[in-house]
Amino acid sequence: MNKLQGKLQLKIPTDTWVTASWDDYVNATANSDYQKAKCYYHSGQLRIEMPPVGANHADDNNIVAVLISLFGVIRNLPIRGFTNCSYRRVGIKECQPDISYYIGDRVQFSPQGSSIVDLDLTHPPDLAIEVADSSWADDIGKKRLLYEELGIAEYWVVDVRNTRILAFAIANNGSYRIDRSQVLPELSIVLLEQALQRSRQTDNSQVGNWFITQIQDSA
Repeated sequence: MNKLQGKLQLKIPTDTWVTASWDDYVNATANSDYQKAKCYYHSGQLRIEMPPVGANHADDNNIVAVLISLFGVIRNLPIRGFTNCSYRRVGIKECQPDISYYIGDRVQFSPQGSSIVDLDLTHPPDLAIEVADSSWADDIGKKRLLYEELGIAEYWVVDVRNTRILAFAIANNGSYRIDRSQVLPELSIVLLEQALQRSRQTDNSQVGNWFITQIQDSA
């Protein structure tokens, strides 16, 4: 065991990128201290991200998932969502988005079972979402590069502090900003931001009813 492996078994800095081999990463994520952490590996670095404790982060995570499910129901669009699911390309990359979705015909490729999803055997999700509070800079930076290279079609970052959403379409290992979702056809990102803002003032049922009306009126 090298010195770095020994340190990883004991304690490593969290919420930052640490240079490490793939074996170091696997060793670190097996540490019981990080059972509730989200784990990432990219370009020879690992990130152990401890879960946020703020109510706004938890609320935004929940309401975004509710709204996407409602959109699927209204538009009769097959959707399968996953919370904190880990996706791995063995020896190379791993991510654990707050929420991820398989959409439309690709729902048939969504994973099952209790193991980490092996992207060498399974298609990546269509949409990955990170809900960002203190991790904002990393979510729009290095994590975005990670999702680009994993071939996920669309990536959103929910800015908890400013109740906004940055949405990116991913193609040819690059990404660009969009104001309407491509994998959830014609869903307005501005409309989702308005729903987030309303959720700060009222309950999920009222936000959901308002959102349903907006989607139906735009059909």
